[in-house]
Amino acid sequence: MRLPWRSHALPAEAGVTLEPGERALVHARTPDGGYVVVTDRALRLPGEAPLPWYRIDRAQWDEEGLHVVATDGAEWRLPLPEPGRLPEAVRERVTSTILVNRHVRLMERGGVRLVARRVPGRDDALWEMVFDPGLDAADPGLRAAADQVLEGLRRNLGV
Repeated sequence: MRLPWRSHALPAEAGVTLEPGERALVHARTPDGGYVVVTDRALRLPGEAPLPWYRIDRAQWDEEGLHVVATDGAEWRLPLPEPGRLPEAVRERVTSTILVNRHVRLMERGGVRLVARRVPGRDDALWEMVFDPGLDAADPGLRAAADQVLEGLRRNLGV
């Protein structure tokens, strides 16, 4: 379920320039005076390029703050003493991009997670394969098995 976020005015000192048509939904201040901003299009972290929602693999909240892991493996840890609704907004935005998230066992030692994400401006989904630790993603036999499972999944789900 998509939450009814409203545009949220950013303070001038946030120093964030939004793209035309982009809306800020919530923000939180870091201890060093930077801002983490959730928009309808991306997560904006201090000193970083906008991170589109479909490029976020995981976003977790704990006592240390927000921990974000991108699909390319990049990670950020951001302490946020007063997060407000930011964790809830991040979770909703990341979750809204995921069309399919299935783990398939390929062998006794493990399998692959197949994830289809919605990408703005594209008619087709962006598929990712994430092999379990200890499996060699470059192994041609393993890759062929994963490709076969992916094709079956795409055909069955129409994604």
